[in-house]
Amino acid sequence: MTTTINKEEIQKFSNLADEWWDVNGKFKPLHMFNPIRIEYILDEITKHFKIKKDKKFLLENLKILDIGCGGGLISEPMSRLGGNVTGIDASEKNIKVAYMHSKESNLQINYLNKSPEQLKEKEKFDIILNLEIVEHVENLDLYLKSCKDLLKKNGLMFTATINRTLTSYIKAILGAEYILRWLPIGTHDWNKFVKPEELQKKLNKENFTTSDIKGLEFNPIWNKWKKSNNLSVNYIISSIKN
Repeated sequence: MTTTINKEEIQKFSNLADEWWDVNGKFKPLHMFNPIRIEYILDEITKHFKIKKDKKFLLENLKILDIGCGGGLISEPMSRLGGNVTGIDASEKNIKVAYMHSKESNLQINYLNKSPEQLKEKEKFDIILNLEIVEHVENLDLYLKSCKDLLKKNGLMFTATINRTLTSYIKAILGAEYILRWLPIGTHDWNKFVKPEELQKKLNKENFTTSDIKGLEFNPIWNKWKKSNNLSVNYIISSIKN
């Protein structure tokens, strides 16, 4: 069977699985990145599904799939906001860490050791989250087709990844991995980064329409991330299934 699983990539993250919830550990950059990702996602969800922002459980009655969920850094906030969350990951070790942490947090999240093409759901999802995952998959075309098959018509999908530019090589690889040591060396392969126009073309092929695209930039002065129109490194696409 054709697969989206890259075993080398899965092993990299399995080796780090015990550190997912250590805010000062190997995943510290992701913990710092999380607030701006969540802010953007919630803005787009409330806009698309016409939800009032003062609602206590913003994501109530929405079925959400978090692909490549890792230790559950995005799944848990989505669950706390009332979402019916399923988190899947090809790493069994990641799923075990995510499951244990969700129980400690008294959250009901359906964690499964699967890739999207292996997931068979009777009821499709309202929202799919692909956050920092597409640059690690084996077959991007199959991956996006599998996402399409799992999403309801008019459903919302978020795809966050890294652009393939000279700037991204300097910042995301030389800077983040070799100089600042924010990430273990070898975390990313620059050749697997995806340009926004390439990703949008593939999404269009699978009958998605881009509703929004934003750059995500780190501000070293404020030591936090912000949204921007600069797509040269990190960016996120919100798209709707037609």
